[in-house]
Amino acid sequence: MRSIRVGAVLALGGALLLTTACGSGGGTKAGGAVAPAPGGGGVSASAPATAPATSASPTASAAVVSIEPKDGTQDAAPGALKVSVTSGKLTQVAVTDSAGTAVPGALSADGLSWLPAAGLSVSAQYKVSAQATDANGVSTTASSSFGTLTPSKTARSLDNVVTGSTYGVGMIVSVDFGQSVKNTAAVAKGITFEASDGSVVKGHWMGSQRLDLRPENFWKPGTTVKIHFRLKNVEVSPGVYGGSDRDESFTVGRSQISTVDAAAHTMTVQKGGQVTQTIPISSGSSEHPTYNGTMVIEAKEGTAHMTSASVPGLKPGEYDLQVPHSMRLTDSGTYVHGNNWSSHGTFGSANVSHGCVGLEDTAGDGGANTSAGLFYADSMVGDVVKVLNSSGAQVAADNGLSGWNVPWGSW
Repeated sequence: MRSIRVGAVLALGGALLLTTACGSGGGTKAGGAVAPAPGGGGVSASAPATAPATSASPTASAAVVSIEPKDGTQDAAPGALKVSVTSGKLTQVAVTDSAGTAVPGALSADGLSWLPAAGLSVSAQYKVSAQATDANGVSTTASSSFGTLTPSKTARSLDNVVTGSTYGVGMIVSVDFGQSVKNTAAVAKGITFEASDGSVVKGHWMGSQRLDLRPENFWKPGTTVKIHFRLKNVEVSPGVYGGSDRDESFTVGRSQISTVDAAAHTMTVQKGGQVTQTIPISSGSSEHPTYNGTMVIEAKEGTAHMTSASVPGLKPGEYDLQVPHSMRLTDSGTYVHGNNWSSHGTFGSANVSHGCVGLEDTAGDGGANTSAGLFYADSMVGDVVKVLNSSGAQVAADNGLSGWNVPWGSW
């Protein structure tokens, strides 16, 4: 029986030892006390284990930045650049060209987009970098490098200004594009004026190929006018670009406004608002009356060859003449010119021309001291000639520089 008790005690002791060993993972001392594990800092067997600390993962921004054109694009249109963001707001956008020059632009009021202040240059390289933050202030960035297209087609933009010239107060700047313009608003925006007196200049399309530009009223004498053409990067029509960036300028001379009274056969000349002379004239006959309305001298042509061949259906009355002191008023062929074939008594009493305003002149190239010669010498391109009391029609706004007949509200 004794041996049985000893075995039971040993068996019980073995169970205690096993339990203690499993609980501590360390060694034991006599009496069952838990020995500290090496480096354990004396933690008792009954204390709970502590999990090792870990660092937090970075939080991705919810903001998503989009840049157009896409990175690597090499045929982008000059107006294609736009930076936008979803689930956030843009905080910074920087765009530079290949020389490192910054491209001006602005964020929208809601911070959701950025646009350049003007179209980009054609045949150029650009880099874009943008930054945005989400509602939690977590930021993200995006970048793009791209190139703009090289135009395969360009349109001309011929105008009637010679830089450094002096023109009359009625001068209208007329630009001919030689082909139909589709993006009329963009083209008009690409031509700007600086007038020394602050005059505002607006454009009016005369059909689809020609843009005429003027202030509300006649120019003030002495005004200097600068014109800035920025059309090289403007898409005039699909696939066709303006092709030209240039600056031009002119000065406005003294005011000379001449009024032709067809019924009275006279032309009254005003300089600086004062009447300086009244000249006997002969205007268009009843069969070929002179246009009514405000016209502008658009060219001084000296002695011009005029023939009835340019007037369809003119029979009888054919003519072929060398006409002195000729100044063109309309594209269709209305002139103020010398008349050296009619009698002296015609002027001031009868209208016998084919639509022009004739002033008495002498044979050949005319005389310097005749009515026609003196008026020619005193006149310049841009001077105003008004015709009233003619039986003819109102001159069309696109016939010469006759846009002054269009009210400003319709211009």
